[in-house]
Amino acid sequence: SASVVGKNGLLSARSVGEWRKEPTRYKIAKVEDFNARRTSSYSPAFMSSSGDAVVFTSMRSTSNKKTKKGQAVTGMPLSKMYMSRKNASGKWEKPELLEGEINSQHDDGVCSFTADGRTMYFTRAVQNANTDAGTSILVSQRAGGTWSEPQLLKIFSDTTISVAHPAIAPDGEMLYFVSDAPDSLGGFGGKDIWRAKVSGTECSYIENLGADINTSNDEMFPGMRADGTLYFASNGHPGYGGLDIFVATPYDEGKRWKVGNMGTPLNSQGDDFGITFAGTSDRGFFSTNRPDSRYAAQAYDAVWSFELPELAYAVEGKVTDISGEIIADATVRMVGNNGTNARTQTRKDGSYRFRLDKDADYVMMASARGYLNRKDELSTRELSGSKIYSADFSLTSISKPVQMDNIFYEFGKWDLTPNSEEGLQSLVKLLNDNPNITIELSAHTDYVGNNAANIELSAKRAQSVVDYLIKAGIDAERLTAVGYGEEKPFVVDAATAKKYPFLKENDELNESFVLTLTTEQQEQANQINRRTEFRVLKTTYNLY
Repeated sequence: SASVVGKNGLLSARSVGEWRKEPTRYKIAKVEDFNARRTSSYSPAFMSSSGDAVVFTSMRSTSNKKTKKGQAVTGMPLSKMYMSRKNASGKWEKPELLEGEINSQHDDGVCSFTADGRTMYFTRAVQNANTDAGTSILVSQRAGGTWSEPQLLKIFSDTTISVAHPAIAPDGEMLYFVSDAPDSLGGFGGKDIWRAKVSGTECSYIENLGADINTSNDEMFPGMRADGTLYFASNGHPGYGGLDIFVATPYDEGKRWKVGNMGTPLNSQGDDFGITFAGTSDRGFFSTNRPDSRYAAQAYDAVWSFELPELAYAVEGKVTDISGEIIADATVRMVGNNGTNARTQTRKDGSYRFRLDKDADYVMMASARGYLNRKDELSTRELSGSKIYSADFSLTSISKPVQMDNIFYEFGKWDLTPNSEEGLQSLVKLLNDNPNITIELSAHTDYVGNNAANIELSAKRAQSVVDYLIKAGIDAERLTAVGYGEEKPFVVDAATAKKYPFLKENDELNESFVLTLTTEQQEQANQINRRTEFRVLKTTYNLY
Protein backbone atom coordinates (compact mmCIF):
# COMPACT_ATOMS: atom_id res chain seq x y z
CA SER A 1 0.00 0.00 0.00
CA ALA A 2 0.95 3.68 -0.22
CA SER A 3 1.57 3.77 3.55
CA VAL A 4 4.06 0.88 3.26
CA VAL A 5 5.92 2.72 0.48
CA GLY A 6 5.95 5.87 2.63
CA LYS A 7 7.46 3.96 5.58
CA ASN A 8 10.03 2.37 3.25
CA GLY A 9 10.95 5.82 1.92
CA LEU A 10 11.43 7.13 5.47
CA LEU A 11 13.54 4.11 6.38
CA SER A 12 15.68 4.66 3.26
CA ALA A 13 16.23 8.34 4.06
CA ARG A 14 17.34 7.52 7.60
CA SER A 15 19.48 4.49 6.75
CA VAL A 16 21.14 5.23 3.40
CA GLY A 17 24.16 6.93 5.02
CA GLU A 18 24.86 3.83 7.14
CA TRP A 19 24.25 1.45 4.22
CA ARG A 20 26.83 3.28 2.11
CA LYS A 21 29.47 2.64 4.79
CA GLU A 22 29.05 -1.10 4.23
CA PRO A 23 29.40 -1.76 0.48
CA THR A 24 29.25 -5.32 -0.81
CA ARG A 25 32.29 -7.02 -2.36
CA TYR A 26 30.94 -6.63 -5.92
CA LYS A 27 33.31 -4.93 -8.38
CA ILE A 28 31.57 -2.95 -11.15
CA ALA A 29 32.70 -1.24 -14.34
CA LYS A 30 31.08 0.44 -17.31
CA VAL A 31 31.24 -1.74 -20.47
CA GLU A 32 32.52 0.76 -23.01
CA ASP A 33 32.16 -1.74 -25.90
CA PHE A 34 28.38 -2.08 -25.34
CA ASN A 35 27.40 1.56 -24.84
CA ALA A 36 26.95 4.25 -27.50
CA ARG A 37 27.28 8.00 -26.93
CA ARG A 38 24.21 10.08 -26.07
CA THR A 39 21.77 7.21 -26.11
CA SER A 40 20.47 4.56 -23.74
CA SER A 41 21.55 0.90 -23.64
CA TYR A 42 20.03 -1.36 -20.99
CA SER A 43 18.54 -4.72 -19.91
CA PRO A 44 21.32 -7.17 -20.83
CA ALA A 45 20.40 -10.87 -21.01
CA PHE A 46 22.66 -13.86 -21.62
CA MET A 47 21.46 -15.94 -24.57
CA SER A 48 22.16 -19.24 -22.82
CA SER A 49 23.73 -20.73 -19.72
CA SER A 50 27.16 -20.81 -21.42
CA GLY A 51 27.46 -17.03 -20.91
CA ASP A 52 29.33 -16.37 -24.17
CA ALA A 53 26.64 -14.26 -25.92
CA VAL A 54 24.62 -11.36 -24.55
CA VAL A 55 21.67 -9.37 -25.95
CA PHE A 56 20.79 -5.89 -24.72
CA THR A 57 18.31 -3.18 -25.69
CA SER A 58 19.52 0.11 -27.15
CA MET A 59 18.05 3.26 -28.71
CA ARG A 60 21.11 4.03 -30.83
CA SER A 61 20.61 5.09 -34.45
CA THR A 62 20.82 2.38 -37.10
CA SER A 63 20.81 2.06 -40.90
CA ASN A 64 18.19 -0.71 -40.76
CA LYS A 65 15.30 0.27 -43.13
CA LYS A 66 12.53 -1.25 -41.01
CA THR A 67 13.75 0.58 -37.94
CA LYS A 68 14.10 3.85 -39.84
CA LYS A 69 10.47 3.59 -40.96
CA GLY A 70 9.22 3.18 -37.39
CA GLN A 71 11.36 6.06 -36.23
CA ALA A 72 9.73 8.31 -38.83
CA VAL A 73 6.31 7.63 -37.22
CA THR A 74 7.35 8.76 -33.74
CA GLY A 75 10.23 11.09 -34.51
CA MET A 76 12.11 9.29 -31.70
CA PRO A 77 14.81 6.62 -31.83
CA LEU A 78 13.31 3.14 -31.43
CA SER A 79 14.59 0.60 -28.96
CA LYS A 80 16.15 -2.43 -30.63
CA MET A 81 17.99 -5.56 -29.54
CA TYR A 82 21.72 -5.89 -30.11
CA MET A 83 23.92 -8.93 -29.63
CA SER A 84 27.59 -9.29 -28.73
CA ARG A 85 29.59 -12.53 -28.63
CA LYS A 86 32.74 -13.31 -26.72
CA ASN A 87 35.61 -14.16 -29.11
CA ALA A 88 38.32 -16.80 -28.66
CA SER A 89 40.48 -14.44 -26.62
CA GLY A 90 37.57 -13.71 -24.24
CA LYS A 91 36.87 -10.18 -25.49
CA TRP A 92 33.35 -9.01 -26.30
CA GLU A 93 32.92 -8.17 -30.00
CA LYS A 94 31.23 -5.04 -31.38
CA PRO A 95 27.43 -5.30 -30.84
CA GLU A 96 25.25 -5.84 -33.91
CA LEU A 97 21.46 -5.83 -34.47
CA LEU A 98 19.96 -9.18 -33.52
CA GLU A 99 19.38 -11.16 -36.70
CA GLY A 100 16.08 -12.66 -37.88
CA GLU A 101 12.53 -11.31 -37.68
CA ILE A 102 12.87 -9.88 -34.19
CA ASN A 103 13.54 -6.17 -34.57
CA SER A 104 10.57 -4.40 -36.20
CA GLN A 105 9.31 -0.86 -36.90
CA HIS A 106 8.15 -0.78 -33.28
CA ASP A 107 9.98 -0.60 -29.95
CA ASP A 108 11.49 -4.04 -29.25
CA GLY A 109 13.62 -5.08 -26.32
CA VAL A 110 13.99 -6.30 -22.72
CA CYS A 111 14.30 -9.99 -23.52
CA SER A 112 14.92 -13.33 -21.85
CA PHE A 113 16.21 -16.70 -23.14
CA THR A 114 15.67 -20.29 -22.09
CA ALA A 115 18.75 -22.05 -20.70
CA ASP A 116 19.36 -23.86 -24.04
CA GLY A 117 19.23 -20.54 -25.94
CA ARG A 118 16.50 -21.76 -28.34
CA THR A 119 13.47 -19.79 -27.14
CA MET A 120 13.33 -16.05 -26.67
CA TYR A 121 10.73 -13.83 -24.99
CA PHE A 122 10.80 -10.07 -25.51
CA THR A 123 8.73 -6.88 -25.11
CA ARG A 124 7.17 -4.91 -27.96
CA ALA A 125 5.51 -1.50 -27.77
CA VAL A 126 3.52 -0.76 -30.94
CA GLN A 127 4.24 2.72 -32.33
CA ASN A 128 0.81 3.62 -33.75
CA ALA A 129 -1.32 6.60 -32.80
CA ASN A 130 -4.55 4.74 -33.75
CA THR A 131 -4.37 2.02 -31.10
CA ASP A 132 -4.73 1.94 -27.32
CA ALA A 133 -3.00 -1.45 -27.05
CA GLY A 134 -0.39 -1.64 -24.31
CA THR A 135 3.00 -3.28 -24.49
CA SER A 136 2.98 -7.01 -25.17
CA ILE A 137 5.30 -10.01 -24.87
CA LEU A 138 6.30 -12.04 -27.92
CA VAL A 139 7.98 -15.40 -28.25
CA SER A 140 10.36 -16.58 -30.98
CA GLN A 141 12.17 -19.86 -31.65
CA ARG A 142 15.70 -20.20 -32.93
CA ALA A 143 16.01 -22.57 -35.89
CA GLY A 144 18.62 -22.83 -38.62
CA GLY A 145 20.77 -20.09 -37.10
CA THR A 146 18.08 -17.38 -37.08
CA TRP A 147 15.06 -16.30 -35.04
CA SER A 148 11.56 -17.14 -36.32
CA GLU A 149 8.73 -14.66 -36.87
CA PRO A 150 7.69 -13.80 -33.27
CA GLN A 151 4.26 -14.82 -31.99
CA LEU A 152 2.13 -12.89 -29.51
CA LEU A 153 2.03 -14.46 -26.05
CA LYS A 154 -1.56 -14.59 -24.79
CA ILE A 155 -1.66 -13.63 -21.10
CA PHE A 156 -4.64 -11.38 -20.20
CA SER A 157 -7.77 -11.38 -22.36
CA ASP A 158 -7.93 -7.58 -22.05
CA THR A 159 -5.31 -6.35 -24.56
CA THR A 160 -5.22 -2.86 -23.03
CA ILE A 161 -3.41 -4.34 -20.04
CA SER A 162 0.30 -3.93 -20.61
CA VAL A 163 2.64 -6.88 -20.10
CA ALA A 164 6.41 -6.49 -20.44
CA HIS A 165 9.90 -7.47 -19.22
CA PRO A 166 9.65 -11.29 -19.55
CA ALA A 167 12.00 -13.53 -17.55
CA ILE A 168 11.80 -17.26 -18.16
CA ALA A 169 12.61 -19.56 -15.24
CA PRO A 170 15.50 -22.06 -15.53
CA ASP A 171 13.01 -24.92 -16.09
CA GLY A 172 11.55 -23.09 -19.12
CA GLU A 173 7.99 -23.45 -17.77
CA MET A 174 7.28 -20.43 -15.56
CA LEU A 175 7.43 -16.98 -17.10
CA TYR A 176 7.85 -13.97 -14.80
CA PHE A 177 6.71 -10.64 -16.25
CA VAL A 178 5.63 -7.10 -15.41
CA SER A 179 2.09 -5.77 -15.74
CA ASP A 180 -0.02 -2.77 -14.73
CA ALA A 181 -3.03 -5.08 -14.30
CA PRO A 182 -5.62 -3.40 -12.01
CA ASP A 183 -6.63 -4.22 -8.44
CA SER A 184 -9.61 -6.20 -9.72
CA LEU A 185 -7.20 -8.77 -11.20
CA GLY A 186 -4.93 -8.77 -8.14
CA GLY A 187 -2.65 -5.81 -8.88
CA PHE A 188 -1.02 -3.78 -6.08
CA GLY A 189 -0.90 -0.46 -7.94
CA GLY A 190 1.83 0.78 -10.23
CA LYS A 191 3.67 -1.96 -12.11
CA ASP A 192 3.82 -5.40 -10.49
CA ILE A 193 5.69 -8.62 -11.13
CA TRP A 194 3.52 -11.60 -12.07
CA ARG A 195 4.11 -15.13 -13.24
CA ALA A 196 2.34 -17.65 -15.44
CA LYS A 197 2.86 -21.17 -16.68
CA VAL A 198 3.72 -20.93 -20.35
CA SER A 199 3.21 -23.47 -23.14
CA GLY A 200 3.88 -22.26 -26.67
CA THR A 201 1.92 -19.01 -26.92
CA GLU A 202 -0.62 -19.91 -24.23
CA CYS A 203 -0.41 -18.96 -20.52
CA SER A 204 -2.18 -20.49 -17.52
CA TYR A 205 -2.08 -20.22 -13.71
CA ILE A 206 -1.50 -16.46 -13.94
CA GLU A 207 -0.73 -14.96 -10.51
CA ASN A 208 0.64 -11.82 -8.90
CA LEU A 209 3.78 -12.52 -6.84
CA GLY A 210 2.19 -10.91 -3.80
CA ALA A 211 3.01 -8.34 -1.13
CA ASP A 212 6.53 -9.66 -0.37
CA ILE A 213 7.59 -8.52 -3.86
CA ASN A 214 5.07 -5.92 -5.01
CA THR A 215 4.27 -2.46 -3.61
CA SER A 216 1.99 0.37 -4.71
CA ASN A 217 5.02 1.76 -6.59
CA ASP A 218 6.80 0.04 -9.50
CA GLU A 219 8.43 -3.41 -9.51
CA MET A 220 9.99 -4.19 -12.88
CA PHE A 221 12.75 -5.93 -14.86
CA PRO A 222 12.60 -9.41 -13.28
CA GLY A 223 15.46 -11.77 -13.99
CA MET A 224 16.07 -15.35 -12.89
CA ARG A 225 19.34 -16.96 -11.98
CA ALA A 226 20.18 -20.58 -12.78
CA ASP A 227 19.38 -21.63 -9.16
CA GLY A 228 15.88 -20.09 -9.28
CA THR A 229 16.72 -16.91 -7.36
CA LEU A 230 14.65 -13.94 -8.56
CA TYR A 231 16.11 -10.47 -9.12
CA PHE A 232 13.99 -7.39 -9.82
CA ALA A 233 14.04 -3.58 -9.72
CA SER A 234 11.82 -1.50 -7.43
CA ASN A 235 11.32 2.06 -6.25
CA GLY A 236 8.88 0.94 -3.55
CA HIS A 237 11.16 -1.10 -1.25
CA PRO A 238 13.77 0.61 0.99
CA GLY A 239 16.62 1.71 -1.25
CA TYR A 240 19.19 4.27 -2.31
CA GLY A 241 16.94 6.30 -4.63
CA GLY A 242 15.34 5.64 -8.04
CA LEU A 243 15.04 1.99 -9.01
CA ASP A 244 17.22 -0.40 -7.00
CA ILE A 245 18.03 -4.04 -7.72
CA PHE A 246 16.62 -6.52 -5.19
CA VAL A 247 17.16 -10.24 -4.69
CA ALA A 248 14.25 -12.50 -3.72
CA THR A 249 14.58 -16.07 -2.43
CA PRO A 250 11.46 -18.27 -2.28
CA TYR A 251 10.43 -20.07 0.91
CA ASP A 252 7.32 -21.74 2.37
CA GLU A 253 7.11 -23.99 -0.72
CA GLY A 254 7.40 -20.99 -3.04
CA LYS A 255 4.44 -19.11 -1.54
CA ARG A 256 6.58 -16.42 0.18
CA TRP A 257 9.71 -14.45 -0.74
CA LYS A 258 12.62 -13.15 1.33
CA VAL A 259 13.61 -9.83 -0.28
CA GLY A 260 16.91 -7.99 0.16
CA ASN A 261 18.51 -4.90 -1.39
CA MET A 262 21.67 -5.78 -3.38
CA GLY A 263 23.48 -2.84 -1.74
CA THR A 264 26.20 -0.61 -3.12
CA PRO A 265 28.00 -0.50 -5.47
CA LEU A 266 25.33 -2.28 -7.59
CA ASN A 267 22.72 0.23 -6.43
CA SER A 268 23.04 4.01 -6.56
CA GLN A 269 20.94 7.17 -6.28
CA GLY A 270 20.01 6.68 -9.95
CA ASP A 271 17.97 3.89 -11.58
CA ASP A 272 19.64 0.45 -11.29
CA PHE A 273 17.87 -2.46 -12.96
CA GLY A 274 17.99 -5.32 -15.47
CA ILE A 275 20.60 -7.66 -13.98
CA THR A 276 21.75 -10.89 -15.67
CA PHE A 277 24.14 -13.58 -14.40
CA ALA A 278 26.47 -15.67 -16.58
CA GLY A 279 25.43 -19.27 -15.94
CA THR A 280 26.07 -20.25 -12.30
CA SER A 281 28.86 -17.69 -11.84
CA ASP A 282 28.85 -14.54 -9.68
CA ARG A 283 29.43 -12.20 -12.61
CA GLY A 284 27.36 -10.63 -15.37
CA PHE A 285 25.87 -7.31 -16.44
CA PHE A 286 23.28 -4.80 -15.22
CA SER A 287 21.83 -1.42 -16.27
CA THR A 288 22.17 1.93 -14.54
CA ASN A 289 21.72 5.60 -15.34
CA ARG A 290 24.01 6.78 -12.53
CA PRO A 291 26.15 9.79 -13.50
CA ASP A 292 29.38 8.81 -15.21
CA SER A 293 32.39 11.11 -15.50
CA ARG A 294 32.10 11.15 -19.29
CA TYR A 295 28.31 11.59 -19.54
CA ALA A 296 27.62 13.21 -16.18
CA ALA A 297 25.04 15.66 -17.52
CA GLN A 298 23.00 13.21 -19.65
CA ALA A 299 22.78 10.22 -17.28
CA TYR A 300 21.67 7.84 -20.05
CA ASP A 301 21.00 4.18 -19.25
CA ALA A 302 24.19 2.17 -19.73
CA VAL A 303 25.28 -1.45 -19.42
CA TRP A 304 27.81 -2.11 -16.65
CA SER A 305 29.56 -5.32 -15.67
CA PHE A 306 29.70 -6.76 -12.17
CA GLU A 307 31.75 -9.50 -10.55
CA LEU A 308 31.95 -10.92 -7.04
CA PRO A 309 35.64 -11.82 -6.66
CA GLU A 310 36.32 -15.20 -5.12
CA LEU A 311 37.40 -14.95 -1.50
CA ALA A 312 41.07 -15.87 -1.22
CA TYR A 313 42.75 -16.90 2.02
CA ALA A 314 46.43 -17.73 2.32
CA VAL A 315 49.30 -17.65 4.76
CA GLU A 316 52.84 -16.79 3.75
CA GLY A 317 56.08 -15.99 5.48
CA LYS A 318 59.78 -16.81 5.88
CA VAL A 319 61.75 -19.22 8.01
CA THR A 320 65.02 -17.88 9.43
CA ASP A 321 67.32 -18.58 12.37
CA ILE A 322 67.16 -16.24 15.37
CA SER A 323 69.83 -13.96 13.89
CA GLY A 324 67.70 -13.51 10.75
CA GLU A 325 69.67 -15.81 8.43
CA ILE A 326 67.51 -17.66 5.88
CA ILE A 327 66.85 -21.38 6.34
CA ALA A 328 66.25 -22.67 2.80
CA ASP A 329 65.54 -26.33 3.58
CA ALA A 330 63.01 -25.91 6.40
CA THR A 331 59.71 -27.80 6.44
CA VAL A 332 56.45 -26.01 7.26
CA ARG A 333 53.53 -28.25 8.17
CA MET A 334 49.88 -27.18 8.29
CA VAL A 335 47.12 -29.11 10.10
CA GLY A 336 43.54 -27.80 10.08
CA ASN A 337 40.34 -28.83 11.86
CA ASN A 338 38.79 -29.11 8.37
CA GLY A 339 40.94 -32.16 7.54
CA THR A 340 43.88 -30.24 6.04
CA ASN A 341 47.22 -31.96 6.55
CA ALA A 342 49.84 -30.44 4.27
CA ARG A 343 53.56 -29.75 4.27
CA THR A 344 55.91 -27.72 2.13
CA GLN A 345 59.65 -27.00 1.88
CA THR A 346 60.81 -23.39 2.07
CA ARG A 347 62.20 -21.87 -1.15
CA LYS A 348 65.76 -20.62 -1.59
CA ASP A 349 64.81 -17.30 -0.01
CA GLY A 350 63.30 -19.10 3.01
CA SER A 351 59.72 -18.30 1.98
CA TYR A 352 56.63 -20.51 1.93
CA ARG A 353 52.89 -20.14 1.14
CA PHE A 354 49.73 -22.14 1.86
CA ARG A 355 46.17 -21.66 0.59
CA LEU A 356 43.58 -21.68 3.37
CA ASP A 357 39.87 -22.43 3.59
CA LYS A 358 37.27 -20.18 5.23
CA ASP A 359 35.92 -20.94 8.71
CA ALA A 360 38.81 -23.18 9.75
CA ASP A 361 41.38 -23.27 12.56
CA TYR A 362 44.98 -24.19 11.74
CA VAL A 363 48.11 -25.19 13.62
CA MET A 364 51.42 -24.65 11.79
CA MET A 365 54.87 -25.97 12.65
CA ALA A 366 58.22 -25.04 11.13
CA SER A 367 61.15 -27.40 11.55
CA ALA A 368 64.67 -27.83 10.15
CA ARG A 369 67.62 -30.15 10.84
CA GLY A 370 69.72 -28.76 13.70
CA TYR A 371 66.97 -26.42 14.92
CA LEU A 372 64.14 -26.50 17.44
CA ASN A 373 60.56 -26.60 16.16
CA ARG A 374 58.36 -23.52 16.27
CA LYS A 375 54.54 -23.57 16.23
CA ASP A 376 51.93 -20.96 15.32
CA GLU A 377 48.12 -20.90 15.12
CA LEU A 378 45.66 -18.98 12.97
CA SER A 379 41.93 -18.94 12.24
CA THR A 380 39.91 -17.89 9.17
CA ARG A 381 36.66 -17.57 11.10
CA GLU A 382 34.49 -14.42 11.03
CA LEU A 383 36.19 -12.89 8.00
CA SER A 384 34.20 -10.73 5.57
CA GLY A 385 36.85 -10.35 2.86
CA SER A 386 39.93 -11.97 1.38
CA LYS A 387 42.95 -12.10 3.66
CA ILE A 388 46.63 -12.99 3.33
CA TYR A 389 48.09 -13.86 6.73
CA SER A 390 51.75 -13.34 7.52
CA ALA A 391 53.54 -15.90 9.71
CA ASP A 392 57.34 -15.79 9.95
CA PHE A 393 59.20 -18.45 11.92
CA SER A 394 62.46 -17.77 13.76
CA LEU A 395 64.11 -21.12 14.60
CA THR A 396 66.53 -21.71 17.46
CA SER A 397 69.76 -23.67 16.91
CA ILE A 398 70.15 -26.89 18.90
CA SER A 399 73.98 -26.69 19.00
CA LYS A 400 74.61 -23.06 20.11
CA PRO A 401 73.75 -21.26 23.37
CA VAL A 402 70.77 -18.95 22.84
CA GLN A 403 70.65 -15.53 24.45
CA MET A 404 67.24 -14.74 25.93
CA ASP A 405 66.12 -11.22 25.10
CA ASN A 406 64.03 -9.17 27.50
CA ILE A 407 64.92 -10.97 30.75
CA PHE A 408 65.39 -8.32 33.48
CA TYR A 409 66.25 -8.54 37.19
CA GLU A 410 66.01 -6.03 40.02
CA PHE A 411 69.33 -4.14 40.29
CA GLY A 412 71.87 -6.25 42.21
CA LYS A 413 69.17 -8.85 42.97
CA TRP A 414 67.79 -12.02 41.40
CA ASP A 415 64.09 -11.01 41.35
CA LEU A 416 62.61 -10.97 37.84
CA THR A 417 60.92 -7.69 36.85
CA PRO A 418 57.45 -7.55 35.21
CA ASN A 419 59.18 -6.50 31.94
CA SER A 420 60.52 -10.07 31.69
CA GLU A 421 57.07 -11.62 31.13
CA GLU A 422 57.18 -11.54 27.32
CA GLY A 423 60.64 -13.16 27.11
CA LEU A 424 59.72 -15.81 29.69
CA GLN A 425 56.45 -16.69 27.94
CA SER A 426 58.37 -17.05 24.67
CA LEU A 427 60.60 -19.66 26.36
CA VAL A 428 57.54 -21.47 27.80
CA LYS A 429 56.14 -21.72 24.27
CA LEU A 430 59.45 -22.99 22.86
CA LEU A 431 59.60 -25.74 25.52
CA ASN A 432 55.96 -26.71 24.83
CA ASP A 433 56.61 -26.76 21.05
CA ASN A 434 59.59 -29.09 21.68
CA PRO A 435 58.48 -31.45 24.48
CA ASN A 436 61.52 -33.77 24.09
CA ILE A 437 64.27 -31.29 24.91
CA THR A 438 66.02 -30.56 28.23
CA ILE A 439 67.87 -27.29 28.67
CA GLU A 440 70.50 -25.65 30.85
CA LEU A 441 69.55 -22.15 31.95
CA SER A 442 72.56 -19.98 32.74
CA ALA A 443 72.96 -16.42 34.00
CA HIS A 444 76.12 -14.37 33.46
CA THR A 445 77.54 -11.15 34.97
CA ASP A 446 80.24 -8.70 33.88
CA TYR A 447 83.73 -8.67 35.51
CA VAL A 448 82.87 -5.83 37.94
CA GLY A 449 82.85 -6.92 41.63
CA ASN A 450 83.81 -10.09 43.50
CA ASN A 451 83.74 -13.25 41.32
CA ALA A 452 82.39 -15.51 44.08
CA ALA A 453 79.55 -13.04 44.73
CA ASN A 454 78.90 -12.81 40.97
CA ILE A 455 78.65 -16.60 40.70
CA GLU A 456 76.17 -16.72 43.60
CA LEU A 457 74.06 -13.87 42.16
CA SER A 458 73.98 -15.41 38.67
CA ALA A 459 73.07 -18.87 40.08
CA LYS A 460 70.11 -17.35 41.94
CA ARG A 461 69.04 -15.46 38.81
CA ALA A 462 69.13 -18.66 36.71
CA GLN A 463 67.10 -20.44 39.41
CA SER A 464 64.50 -17.58 39.31
CA VAL A 465 63.93 -18.32 35.63
CA VAL A 466 63.70 -22.09 36.29
CA ASP A 467 61.17 -21.48 39.10
CA TYR A 468 59.06 -19.36 36.74
CA LEU A 469 59.10 -22.12 34.09
CA ILE A 470 58.12 -24.82 36.62
CA LYS A 471 55.25 -22.63 37.81
CA ALA A 472 54.19 -22.30 34.13
CA GLY A 473 53.87 -26.10 33.87
CA ILE A 474 57.29 -27.17 32.55
CA ASP A 475 58.60 -30.43 34.09
CA ALA A 476 61.45 -29.65 36.54
CA GLU A 477 63.45 -32.61 35.16
CA ARG A 478 63.85 -30.71 31.87
CA LEU A 479 65.52 -27.70 33.53
CA THR A 480 68.99 -27.17 35.00
CA ALA A 481 70.02 -23.81 36.53
CA VAL A 482 73.69 -22.72 36.47
CA GLY A 483 75.36 -19.44 37.45
CA TYR A 484 78.62 -18.71 35.63
CA GLY A 485 79.31 -15.26 37.03
CA GLU A 486 82.01 -13.62 34.92
CA GLU A 487 83.67 -16.92 33.91
CA LYS A 488 82.16 -17.20 30.41
CA PRO A 489 82.49 -13.82 28.67
CA PHE A 490 80.31 -13.34 25.62
CA VAL A 491 81.84 -14.21 22.22
CA VAL A 492 80.63 -11.72 19.61
CA ASP A 493 78.43 -13.24 16.89
CA ALA A 494 77.49 -11.75 13.49
CA ALA A 495 74.25 -10.17 14.74
CA THR A 496 75.99 -8.44 17.70
CA ALA A 497 78.85 -7.21 15.48
CA LYS A 498 76.26 -5.68 13.14
CA LYS A 499 74.49 -3.95 16.04
CA TYR A 500 77.73 -2.66 17.65
CA PRO A 501 80.21 -1.62 14.90
CA PHE A 502 83.09 -1.26 17.43
CA LEU A 503 83.00 -5.06 17.94
CA LYS A 504 84.19 -7.72 15.48
CA GLU A 505 82.82 -11.25 15.10
CA ASN A 506 84.57 -13.72 17.50
CA ASP A 507 85.82 -10.96 19.85
CA GLU A 508 85.70 -12.33 23.44
CA LEU A 509 84.41 -9.67 25.84
CA ASN A 510 86.84 -10.51 28.68
CA GLU A 511 88.21 -7.90 31.12
CA SER A 512 91.46 -7.18 29.26
CA PHE A 513 89.60 -6.63 25.95
CA VAL A 514 86.86 -4.47 27.46
CA LEU A 515 89.41 -2.17 29.15
CA THR A 516 90.82 -1.23 25.70
CA LEU A 517 87.45 0.38 24.80
CA THR A 518 86.11 3.89 25.49
CA THR A 519 84.09 4.42 28.68
CA GLU A 520 80.79 4.37 26.75
CA GLN A 521 81.81 1.23 24.80
CA GLN A 522 82.90 -0.49 28.06
CA GLU A 523 79.42 0.01 29.52
CA GLN A 524 77.83 -1.43 26.35
CA ALA A 525 80.19 -4.46 26.44
CA ASN A 526 79.44 -5.09 30.13
CA GLN A 527 75.72 -4.89 29.37
CA ILE A 528 76.19 -7.56 26.65
CA ASN A 529 78.00 -9.80 29.16
CA ARG A 530 75.14 -9.45 31.70
CA ARG A 531 72.87 -11.99 30.02
CA THR A 532 70.62 -15.00 30.53
CA GLU A 533 71.10 -17.92 28.09
CA PHE A 534 69.87 -21.42 27.55
CA ARG A 535 71.38 -24.29 25.64
CA VAL A 536 69.87 -27.62 24.66
CA LEU A 537 71.30 -30.55 26.65
CA LYS A 538 69.20 -33.45 25.24
CA THR A 539 66.62 -33.92 22.46
CA THR A 540 65.40 -37.33 23.66
CA TYR A 541 63.61 -36.51 26.92
CA ASN A 542 60.71 -38.95 27.52
CA LEU A 543 61.28 -40.63 24.13
CA TYR A 544 62.59 -43.92 25.54
